[in-house]
Amino acid sequence: MDIQLFKAELKDAQTIWEMQVKSFQKLLDKYQDFETSPASETVDNVRRRLEQENTYYYFICMADEKVGAVRVIDYHKENENKRISPIFVLPEFQGQGIAQKAIRLCEAVHGSKGWELDTILQEKGNCHLYEKMGYHATDRTEKINDKLTLIFYHK
Repeated sequence: MDIQLFKAELKDAQTIWEMQVKSFQKLLDKYQDFETSPASETVDNVRRRLEQENTYYYFICMADEKVGAVRVIDYHKENENKRISPIFVLPEFQGQGIAQKAIRLCEAVHGSKGWELDTILQEKGNCHLYEKMGYHATDRTEKINDKLTLIFYHK
């Protein structure tokens, strides 16, 4: 499976937002996290992020089809960590190792060390993915509601 990253631009905000909502909708329905879920964000939030100086959005593409996206925050400074927030793959393409390959591509572009991300503690598959890729859970968690706790990782 050939996965590639293509840098997104401001004009792509609507497409990214639509894909993001579709990708996170099941988790929003499951956890009822209307405050922090990417599925409940507005297109304006995505647009604002695209305008941020240290933000890089990439479309995750497979055979020239957009199957997801990833946002990388990279300050390009020695002691500043990079952050993935969010990464998502459309539901019909999940479970194929696409996110793992996309993260590896991000690491190839932005460096392999100094990464942070967070995920839903209750989503064991996500936690397993990050752990097998060399990410380590920190002591930090954040309870969002009775159903959902975020766990923070670093590499």
